[in-house]
Amino acid sequence: MSSLIRHLALVSESAIVAPGDLMRVAAALQKQASRDLAPVWDVGATVDAFARLEDVPTDYWPMIVMDDIGYAGAAGIHMDKDGQPFGLITASNDPDEWSLTASHESVEMLVDPYGNHLVGGDSIKPKQGRVNYLVEVADPSEAAQFGYSINGVLVSDFYTPHFFDPVADGGVRYSFTGAIQGPRRVLRGGYLSWHDLASDHWWQQVWFGTAEPVFRDLGVLTGEGNLRAKVDRATPERKARGEGGRASAALVGMPVSAMAKPAETRAQNLRAQIAELVK
Repeated sequence: MSSLIRHLALVSESAIVAPGDLMRVAAALQKQASRDLAPVWDVGATVDAFARLEDVPTDYWPMIVMDDIGYAGAAGIHMDKDGQPFGLITASNDPDEWSLTASHESVEMLVDPYGNHLVGGDSIKPKQGRVNYLVEVADPSEAAQFGYSINGVLVSDFYTPHFFDPVADGGVRYSFTGAIQGPRRVLRGGYLSWHDLASDHWWQQVWFGTAEPVFRDLGVLTGEGNLRAKVDRATPERKARGEGGRASAALVGMPVSAMAKPAETRAQNLRAQIAELVK
């Protein structure tokens, strides 16, 4: 277990997500993080459900479920004004749909919170040479058919560090469920992104609505945000998806009321920033 523990807060600002569903999904994400993700990626995490954004402690990274994200590019992981990650997740009447999205965003936030982690390797595109792959652990097998259930809640598959191995090995696990059966493979409904330094272009292999995966040239990425946000904006098929205070306060003798003001201020700032994103 990593000595660094990251804290995620699952919050609903949706009229269609029941509190019970929110707590069940948070419990499933906690089990996924501690049982499945931590041993593979050496990341420790807590995942807790909160009734209001104002209740979230300031050192937690919020994942906010909303009815209206505004447009697909606003869903996903962003940075707040202090450079800390937060996730936006589109609500759904189908709990499996938004739980899969929440799981997708949570594992990506935990493995690469700031969306800029690159891993070098030979390109899967013939004759392209060596490239830098963007680490997005849930993208190549993001479709629901490759997910799995925790306590009856649908969560996302994710790849392991062996995903970037140079050659295949029959005894290696490339994704948690085993759905990915070789290095740098994209499954139906998924994609993989990389930077070709020779041309400065970003490329993808995508498998959306075709008989086989196809390559796509995204060109030079521009605009604000981290690499993950830029790639997400350039991926039109991307679905509009997302991502105790009392006990801790008692241990240090700090009343909960003393923690409320900073949390409320942060909530106000996040709402203002979200309002700009979803315009």
